Amino acid sequence: MKIRCLLVDDEPPALAVLRSHIAAVPMLEVVAGCHNAIAAFEVLQKQPVDLMFLDVKMPQLTGTDFLRSLRNPPKVILTTAYREYALDGYDLDIVDYLLKPISLDRFLRAVQKVYRPESNGGVTMPAPPRETTPHAEADRFLYFRADRKMVKVMVGEILYVESLKDYVRIVTPTRQIVAKQTITSLEEMLPEDAFLRIHRSFVVARTRIDSFSPNHVEVAGKELPIGRHYKHDVERILR
Repeated sequence: MKIRCLLVDDEPPALAVLRSHIAAVPMLEVVAGCHNAIAAFEVLQKQPVDLMFLDVKMPQLTGTDFLRSLRNPPKVILTTAYREYALDGYDLDIVDYLLKPISLDRFLRAVQKVYRPESNGGVTMPAPPRETTPHAEADRFLYFRADRKMVKVMVGEILYVESLKDYVRIVTPTRQIVAKQTITSLEEMLPEDAFLRIHRSFVVARTRIDSFSPNHVEVAGKELPIGRHYKHDVERILR
């Protein structure tokens, strides 16, 4: 069962970013995108919505005023370019607020609060499943913000991921994408049975490992180090 999302924002680029981020999370789906509160109200009357991404500053009716007007609102994540509106949102029992421009890393952390039933305002639904079958891995893709656009990467093409502090380098046979995201958050998005953390700075695709030694794995002709704290798990899984 997917979480049905309603997007409300008067700026088309902001809606496009949300759609791209949602496309990277299998458990989310967009039921509608609206440019104002009136259109959003009509959607809420016609179909079920589990989670609403709601912009604060909109013409005619602000997002917070719209939320106050709803008798039985869905779970809400506010989106805003103005940090000072955050406290108003929490008075309305929102799940979280996202400060624009919205990074994929921050988006995922907000969505995880919806997945967890024990969190405040959480929807009773399971966490996103990790797809483990070869067919699922081959068909799955993720979007990454790089070079001022959202770049699509097929999960099955990823050789390894390298941490660059606040960024990651995603390496495939044909290209390298550098995106602003932590390696830990990206690791959580990848199929658990298909990828292996070998170092605090490296996650590798298991099927792409050509050889390994006590201190390194080789992927596509490149030696990647095995971290001291990861050696036991790496040896247990690869042997």
